[in-house]
Amino acid sequence: MTRRVEILRRAAEVFSRQGVANTSIEDIANEVGIKREGVYYYFRSREDILLEIVLPQSRTLLFNFSNIIESKRPVMERLHAAMRNHLESYDPGYVEMAVALREDHNLNGRGSGKAERKSADRKKQQELRRVWKDYTALWLRLVKEGQESGEFDAALDAKMVAFGILGMCNWLSRWYDPRKPVPIDEIVTTFFAMVSRGIGAPHDQGAEFAKLA
Repeated sequence: MTRRVEILRRAAEVFSRQGVANTSIEDIANEVGIKREGVYYYFRSREDILLEIVLPQSRTLLFNFSNIIESKRPVMERLHAAMRNHLESYDPGYVEMAVALREDHNLNGRGSGKAERKSADRKKQQELRRVWKDYTALWLRLVKEGQESGEFDAALDAKMVAFGILGMCNWLSRWYDPRKPVPIDEIVTTFFAMVSRGIGAPHDQGAEFAKLA
């Protein structure tokens, strides 16, 4: 592991543990076992480090989802693949993914000092915003395609459905612990079942939906 990669890895662990706003360059240096000047040799600021952690993870998510959405598989299969793509990014990259989802506000000019915001790589910030915008747009496209094909309920608001699925998947960053015996495969299966079939018992679904209609 190179020193630069080690700094990013240790910084991600500190960010995940105590939050970006409560983490200093000194904290990161201590975690690595070097002086803070050693951190500044590779990175301009705390926000620069955060961007370097989050951006690769975000690019990968978008790239994989783009391939899924453009495939010729039925929409329901693509939904399953899209949820797997999102959820599997937590393992083994749990720390980086958790930081990416928890610290979005720190990448939009809030939560960092004025000097850090001034020194941040604006080009990377713009790319990150574009990546997440494109990623969200793909989810909306998938839902709309499912509604048009008759596989999804066309009466539901497509944007609300897309945001609901993303919200459920993103919340994993708040409770998932890769050290505990809950495999990602089980989470994918459970979440997909909830989205595709709901949580009502199969033999009761028709009657219950009729009551709610």
